[in-house]
Amino acid sequence: MGDAHRIGVVGLGVISRAYLDTLVGHRAVRVTAVADLDASRSAAVAAELPGVAALSVQELLSSPDVDTVLNLTVPAAHAEIALGAIGHGKNVYGEKPLAAELADAHAVLEAATKAGTGVGCAPDTVLGTGLQTARAAVAAGAVGRPQFATAVMVTPGHERWHPHPDFYYTAGGGPLLDMGPYYLTSLVHLLGPIRAVIGAAGRLRTERVIGSGPRAGERIPVEVDSHVSGVLEHVGGALTTITTSFDGVATTAAPIEVHGDAGTLAVPDPNRFDGEVRLFELGGTQWRPLPSSAGYVDAARGVGLLDFVTADGRRAPRASGDLALHVLETMSALLRSAAEGRRIELTTSAEPPAPVPLTAADEWR
Repeated sequence: MGDAHRIGVVGLGVISRAYLDTLVGHRAVRVTAVADLDASRSAAVAAELPGVAALSVQELLSSPDVDTVLNLTVPAAHAEIALGAIGHGKNVYGEKPLAAELADAHAVLEAATKAGTGVGCAPDTVLGTGLQTARAAVAAGAVGRPQFATAVMVTPGHERWHPHPDFYYTAGGGPLLDMGPYYLTSLVHLLGPIRAVIGAAGRLRTERVIGSGPRAGERIPVEVDSHVSGVLEHVGGALTTITTSFDGVATTAAPIEVHGDAGTLAVPDPNRFDGEVRLFELGGTQWRPLPSSAGYVDAARGVGLLDFVTADGRRAPRASGDLALHVLETMSALLRSAAEGRRIELTTSAEPPAPVPLTAADEWR
């Protein structure tokens, strides 16, 4: 493990456990340090992991024993931590979104370009067999020429299960910025970059009630739109209708469907790495499941970081900062379009990253 890429983790909330389960003990990386604003939390995590140091956030960002900072802080802190890591000459890979504000995301990528460091960003669920099999099917012409797509995410709100859900309802949160990256990143993989959007949004409740944990019953304010819908115009001509909501109970809609002149493809939940891909061909009589044909098999949180650190100049990282920036601008434009009541053209673009060939679990783990 002496030549393993050294990872420092900032932010030890709920999602950090899934990352650590993937990264600790992996042959390509070595977790060397952890940090959290709650020093007792970082101390407890480090105590479970031999050879891992519990540091303050600033100590970790400047540590000579860290090559890449894994940024798992709340969205409002993403840019600050990323810029701190880049300022110390380190790569940074973060949870989505890239930043809470588009201007901050631009600043992160500009700083990384000047410093010669890399930026990667979740989601990496799109690298699993579910989305990658769907992408391979579209590329192979299974639906013919794609005409349009639908993307639907409806939940009652994360406060029902998350013990500290405040950040879902402040700047950088809401259903679009929280869950939209999974759907929009998938759509770029499937249909290519987006050139313009039209959006509509609403905020149906002014407060939410925490449903679990030590704060159960506490009311928290809603400061962002909790229902966002829109139309995306892809550069290739296809149109996507997207709905993301924390104001529904359930839906029977497929997470994503791609409709072409020769068939319709049902794509599994983009918040998962796997799932069944189904095809209904023109003239057919029923949905037909497709076998897994691409993607990291049995992938888990952190596979995008592994892809990022092992790209090694041979190819562009698949979970890249450029793609995350394009997705963030798309979301920001949808919210601005909703507020201003007009169509907005995007200023960024991002080509779909290289597809992931079918890769057995023992090859990437």
